Amino acid sequence: MKFYIASGFENKQLVQYVRDRLVEAGHIHTYDWTKNTRATSEAALREIGTAELQAVVNSDVVIVLLPGGKGTHTELGIALGCKKEIHLFYRENLDPATATTFYYVDGVQHYNGDIDHFIEKIRTLYS
Repeated sequence: MKFYIASGFENKQLVQYVRDRLVEAGHIHTYDWTKNTRATSEAALREIGTAELQAVVNSDVVIVLLPGGKGTHTELGIALGCKKEIHLFYRENLDPATATTFYYVDGVQHYNGDIDHFIEKIRTLYS
């Protein structure tokens, strides 16, 4: 399975943890944005944005780890538009009053709770 992980910078360590567990299981990570620093120029934004867009398009599965920022939700939109399999993870229950509507469209699988259980579910689904 080729996968991409969308999340916010504040989740960088969690993204790396999930990435490492999936790569250990033989899956292919399409782009590791955690190696980037925050972009501060138009050229850097263009380069990173292009790489992230291509990574979502090239993936079979998009994993969204909440909370996420603007980029996370843009990547979610690209994944929905490309009809990718999407797995949404959050530690605490989502509040429908503040959540985006796109979390609830067909094709978005929800998981909440323990990250290791989530990783095991993904590994099992794509073994």
